[in-house]
Amino acid sequence: MENSAQSARLPHLHESELFHAIKNPAFRRIGLMGRAGKRSVTQSLVQIAQTINDMNLTLIMDVQTANLPTLDLMEIEKVKIVKRGLIGEICDLVIVVGGDGSILHAAEALARYRVPVLGVNRGRLGFLADVKPGEAAFKLRQVLMGDYQLDHRFLLTMEIREGRNIIHEDMALNDIVLHAGKSVHMIDFQMKIDGQDVYRQHSDGLIAATPTGSTAYALSGGGPIIHPSMDAICLVPMHPHTLSSRPIVVSGNSEVCIRIHEDNRTQPMVSADGKPSVPLEQEQRLYIRKHPDKLTLLHPPGFDFYEACRTKLHWNVHAEEFSLDGDDDIMDDE
Repeated sequence: MENSAQSARLPHLHESELFHAIKNPAFRRIGLMGRAGKRSVTQSLVQIAQTINDMNLTLIMDVQTANLPTLDLMEIEKVKIVKRGLIGEICDLVIVVGGDGSILHAAEALARYRVPVLGVNRGRLGFLADVKPGEAAFKLRQVLMGDYQLDHRFLLTMEIREGRNIIHEDMALNDIVLHAGKSVHMIDFQMKIDGQDVYRQHSDGLIAATPTGSTAYALSGGGPIIHPSMDAICLVPMHPHTLSSRPIVVSGNSEVCIRIHEDNRTQPMVSADGKPSVPLEQEQRLYIRKHPDKLTLLHPPGFDFYEACRTKLHWNVHAEEFSLDGDDDIMDDE
């Protein structure tokens, strides 16, 4: 049904090669989002917009992106502006330009629609936004012609309850963090998992991370790196007052319950993905579990999580004078 349209987008391919080029359904309505107002972000936004226009696809921006102070819409030939809440509903692909924080910010608006999200990295590490700016035009054409792979990431939901009443709820792609705010005192809290007592903890707090978030704040707290395909939640104590406290990895279907102990001397706070913190009172309970929605990340061909770890975390970096001739051959033989 779409062979003619797809053929028009592949002028350099012979008809016999077309079947091999189109690996997935191609996209028609492309959303474009960016959060930071840096010039580098808007440069990528304009470049991507021009590529989408050149391919005769529908370009859609949310109001916040269109109003970025450094973005001149006169540089973009055709664009439709909509409310941010609608972009996930009407687009079949959304491109987010910025750092991983920009994708975290967009996740809440996009996850419930299961619309694929492609990240173009204009931040620092870029575990989620994995397309380099210099490769954006080429990678984008690959994706828009159907050559990509999908990656479904689960999210966490948090509820602060007082009795049967929900006082506050939120969602997170990376992590939910219990912390002591501006206080220098430790938090005294108790944790249960699936109704079973785990421990009473004295620490600066606790990080509950998804596999996606295991390479973020939880990693700096001494937590393990968890492959994104794992169905697991990692619980990392922050500066615990005992050397025996270690991160715990539990089933992704677990429910974590945290209660502030009556002997606690400070005001605990809770934050989801770095959003503004809310207080957790002694008479309240914090519940953390898997969110019913998932965020669908889209990667260009060739994405490799371990390669991303090697690049972003500088694995295998060693001085040239210490390398052994034939290292690669030995590894290949093994």
